[in-house]
Amino acid sequence: MSEPILLPVTSVLTVVLLIFLVVLSAMVTARRAALGGIQFGDVNNDVLRRRIRAHANFVEIAPMITLGVGLMELVGAPSALLWGFATVFLIGRFRHFLCMSVGNPWIGLFSIITRHVICLWAGGWLLYHALFAA
Repeated sequence: MSEPILLPVTSVLTVVLLIFLVVLSAMVTARRAALGGIQFGDVNNDVLRRRIRAHANFVEIAPMITLGVGLMELVGAPSALLWGFATVFLIGRFRHFLCMSVGNPWIGLFSIITRHVICLWAGGWLLYHALFAA
């Protein structure tokens, strides 16, 4: 028998983000191939530039959110709060992907706001529990 997963929210969040990472990376690779095998830069191609930025933004943000959720889960944050963070973050990431795909900044505004709120809330929660609830 296998051991139960100790951090179920973080595990599910990580699985979904790993799949999303592969999709974003594959989209960059596909566009590079379509442009003749471009290896570096964006050759001033708007579609490639947006795909590179979507991928880069993802790898800038997703690991820290995952770490924050994981630490919160490890020290006993309420499950509903963690599932809420994970769900809202995943919706935001998908909306950011749409924003970068179609070039409409208003679609991505939700992602920007939610990731900042989640970062501040998770950081504040962790800081409070590290300093005052120990």
